[in-house]
Amino acid sequence: MKRMIRMLLLALAAVAAACSPRERTLVLLSTNDMHAKIQNFPRLAAAVEACRDTAQLVVLVDAGDRWTGNAYVDMAATPGMPIIALMNELGYDVATLGNHEFDHGQAFLGRMLDSMDFEVVCANVVSDTCTFPKLPPYTVVDRGGFRIGFVGVVTNYEGPGHPAGNASSFEGLEFPDPQAMAVKYAAELRPKCDVLVLVSHMGDDRDAELLAKGPSQYDVVIGGHTHEQIDTLIGGTLLTQTGKDLKNIGVTTVRMKGRKVAGVDYRIVPLSAYEPDAAYQKRVDAYYADPELNRPVGHFGTAADKWGLANWMARAVADEADAEIGFYHIGGVRLDSIPAGGVSAAKIYGLEPFGTLVSEMTMTPADMRRMILSKYNDATNAKEAHRIDLISTTPYVIVTDAADNALDVRFPELREGRAYRIAVSDYVYRNYKDLNYTDGEITGDDVAGILLEELRDDSPLKADNKPRQQVVRRK
Repeated sequence: MKRMIRMLLLALAAVAAACSPRERTLVLLSTNDMHAKIQNFPRLAAAVEACRDTAQLVVLVDAGDRWTGNAYVDMAATPGMPIIALMNELGYDVATLGNHEFDHGQAFLGRMLDSMDFEVVCANVVSDTCTFPKLPPYTVVDRGGFRIGFVGVVTNYEGPGHPAGNASSFEGLEFPDPQAMAVKYAAELRPKCDVLVLVSHMGDDRDAELLAKGPSQYDVVIGGHTHEQIDTLIGGTLLTQTGKDLKNIGVTTVRMKGRKVAGVDYRIVPLSAYEPDAAYQKRVDAYYADPELNRPVGHFGTAADKWGLANWMARAVADEADAEIGFYHIGGVRLDSIPAGGVSAAKIYGLEPFGTLVSEMTMTPADMRRMILSKYNDATNAKEAHRIDLISTTPYVIVTDAADNALDVRFPELREGRAYRIAVSDYVYRNYKDLNYTDGEITGDDVAGILLEELRDDSPLKADNKPRQQVVRRK
């Protein structure tokens, strides 16, 4: 009798095991901050297709900033279209907005959204205009019977109150707090899906801030904006980011047992490990076959590093404006270096892709000090704080306390109380806080054009890579 009972129990256990849900795996492939670097797209295509060949349940996601950063895309007949056409062909499923999606204005973005075959979601942009229709806050993608919810958010911290960029690009739009909207729509969407993903263009610092506030409804945060490589777990939620410029792809594996998430893992995979897909390479080569952009305009006699490029841009705007001092913000220097040799127009438009204009104003050293201190101590846009943000033709030293708060700025070559004519980018003029000046104006001179003219007229250019700004801690 005992033997029969034991056999019955074993049989029941076997039946229960057979009926229990087997484990299946979802794969979320992600990109962020591609910045139109289509030269790397053939390797991305090879990586995506390799994953699709081995995994059944794959979703392809982008976390914003798809254009601005490559002249072959940004100056195409329809700016930005080459990257969108490639994304459509590769079969992206969902994306959110980045701040650079607004670079060409709302009407342009509205038209571009119509060209995207993938769903674009953003929970914290409010629009009631026909030029830029309101986007859905979230979408649900079905893969193999699993419901995967995606909520999108974009930064509003740098404006403040809107994404980074010129305020004119955001007129008439509202950008509610992205963290509050992420929480709101997580509560609404969680009951409707098996896996919940936040596609965020807030930056890893803000993503971490959100997750640190308490238990999260999200299983994964696919992040962007700060160009970091992030793979961390906060409060049980996976926080990810791949870097920038399509150098990597993010691979998130979500193990499902029944309709429950049994585990989540993430890898950053370098795309350099993949041979370019031949068909995509042919399409990219066609975009790059532009003789006007490819032709060398001039050349550098020596290589320029990031400091050298920033010094060049600060000096160039000062020379153009006949100003005594030039400032250039480091965020507007979009290349890390230019080697010695021929320099094409495409390279210059990659260095300065925004159509930035020169601005002039008169400032005293006290005014300059206020501008620099405010930026260094910026509590709202923390990722751009506590660093040398404004490169200048005049040397200066930022003095900080032990907690890295800026206390003073010393100008060894300037005379206190004297008014100096200053040249800056129109981005600084329009957007930086605590600017105090007189006789300010935005000129019609564009920075890229100034740099091209210098290359044509003054080659070979010798790079000045010497830093003139430094930070010292007060003893």
